Amino acid sequence: MTHRILLTALFVALGTATLSLIPSTKSEALVAMALPFTVTSPDIKNGETFTNEFVFSGFGCTGANKAPKLEWGGAPADAKYFAVTMYDPDAPTGSGWWHWSVINIPPSTSALDPAKLPEGAISTRTDYGTTGYGGPCPPVGDKPHRYILTVYALKDKVPLEAEVPAAQVGYYINSLKIGEASLTAYYGR
Repeated sequence: MTHRILLTALFVALGTATLSLIPSTKSEALVAMALPFTVTSPDIKNGETFTNEFVFSGFGCTGANKAPKLEWGGAPADAKYFAVTMYDPDAPTGSGWWHWSVINIPPSTSALDPAKLPEGAISTRTDYGTTGYGGPCPPVGDKPHRYILTVYALKDKVPLEAEVPAAQVGYYINSLKIGEASLTAYYGR
């Protein structure tokens, strides 16, 4: 029993793996761990700078405003839906800036091609006041801003339509999330 408690404490302290099976006797040596929930993009790498292809077209920016493709794996097995957001915590608004949110992505999905959303997925309103992706466009002279792209595993469907404010979408995502994976990219001008 002491070994079981020590193993549980070890995995809780590490915080990098999920314990799937805790041995109940000394003779049990198998401890199964789930892969971590991760997100990647073929278009933008974690820690890199957005290219002009993904930058907003407006507010003084002249990018192509193309949303990056995302891929994820290791999501919680009990996820009923996924949601994707892109958020700039460095925007000088006092509350950041929501650049993108897609909700109600089916659980069978492990990649998002923004040019063709999965059936049932909804692209909601951003802080630009429109639905769909709105790329980076920080104020001139600001240090490069962080843009956090997050995939959320959700325990239920988000009960909202496309035109709701971004803060309301964030509220529901946070109330329904059972896991999340993020990557951060940068942009300044």
